[in-house]
Amino acid sequence: MKTTCEPLEGNKVVLSIEIDEADFDREIDLAFKKIAREIRMPGFRQGKAPRQVLEARIGKDAARGQALQDGIPSYLARAVRENNVDIVATPEIEITGGQESGPVSFKATCEIRPVVALSGYDTLKVEVGPVAVTETDIDDVVNAELRRQGTLTDTGRPAAEGDFVIVDLVGSRDGEPVAGLAVDDWSYEIGKKWVSPQFDDQLVGATPGTDLTFSDTPNGTEEPADFVVKVTSVQELVLPTLDDAWVTANVENYETVATWRQSIADRLEEARWNEVRNGLVGKVTDSLAELVDVDAPESMVAAELQRSVQAVVRQFSMQGMDLSQWLQATGQEPDAFVESFRPQAIKSVKVDLALRAVVAAEGLAADEAEVERELAGIADRTNENAIRQQIMSGSKKKPRLVTVDQVRAAYMANDALVDLAAEIGKSKALDWLIHRVNYVDPSGASLDRDTVVGHSEADHHHDHDHDHDHSHEQESE
Repeated sequence: MKTTCEPLEGNKVVLSIEIDEADFDREIDLAFKKIAREIRMPGFRQGKAPRQVLEARIGKDAARGQALQDGIPSYLARAVRENNVDIVATPEIEITGGQESGPVSFKATCEIRPVVALSGYDTLKVEVGPVAVTETDIDDVVNAELRRQGTLTDTGRPAAEGDFVIVDLVGSRDGEPVAGLAVDDWSYEIGKKWVSPQFDDQLVGATPGTDLTFSDTPNGTEEPADFVVKVTSVQELVLPTLDDAWVTANVENYETVATWRQSIADRLEEARWNEVRNGLVGKVTDSLAELVDVDAPESMVAAELQRSVQAVVRQFSMQGMDLSQWLQATGQEPDAFVESFRPQAIKSVKVDLALRAVVAAEGLAADEAEVERELAGIADRTNENAIRQQIMSGSKKKPRLVTVDQVRAAYMANDALVDLAAEIGKSKALDWLIHRVNYVDPSGASLDRDTVVGHSEADHHHDHDHDHDHSHEQESE
């Protein structure tokens, strides 16, 4: 097979492929074998008629057409590999010779992934936080605990905002009860605005024994309802006195207000740092995508949209739900639902282009050892899932486990090793960025990078290497 690659405008190339007659005759032979399985020839078992008999019966043209249909994709795949063409959409094929006889030639117009020139990635600034804990934040936690252990007592006065009233409530429309608006001895805190816009205002000033009747539109509805409310009690929440004695008696592991408040501050700060770290990839990739000054190719965006919708379909299926029925029930049009994923799809494409640019600029391409480690990891995860499913199902049949060689062969059969290496490289690039980004708080003040990330880059690489070594030890066992 001979191939040439010619660049075109608009992130496209033309691959010209020529297959000599002897090579293509093997494709014709395979086509005849395929045809033999589909037709019945007298005197021969299904699929066992020799090529000569079939050729005499149906001619060579039908097999040649089948060979062109079946063989061109494999020849194209070889040409893509040989010329290192990173295609992002289905190529347009034009057969230029050999439809009837002789060598076969065709052209494939391929849209390729654009290579972007990325500037500013090494001085990227990302805002995170806030993480500082204020005295007000601590007070909120303390007051919530005091309220939880407070005591309701009768006020002996008219109800005010913040008081608790015990009421009998009935809501109706045209004499018919409204669902959710019929309750007796309900303790309700005035000011929560849970029932309707005017409900709390009606309660202010009420005393035990007060009967209220009014009309209002219940929250979450559009039609007004008639309310009948009987107030049976007006109470206020009396909080315990906050002192060291109360802390000792009511807060486990703490004996003073000061140590308890400090523990709350530490806990809130750690929670906020964890929240920051959990959102770090999203923030870094958001900033990275903004550096890409070219439009995301529509073919790549369309592929991302398809992946997003397929993920949602799988998620619904796992929950025993049908997406189309859900869309119908929620009144959403399928096209609008798909388009709702477009902003994220565009970002994903730009992040892909940007990370590949970082890989190229910083020499972060995956090497053979890294690809092998990832294949071993895939095999391990696949086997772990198979064992987990067997345990969950209660089956006594041992699951079929895969080897690294089988995983590698599967990737090679699908021409996916290059994609796997690219994903490893992008992961390395993202990790490289996360450990070099300039992090600032909402005021613009710089933050210590190791504190934001949660570890230093050296620690990370040590842990990373250790994890891979451990997986190899498991494999060898």
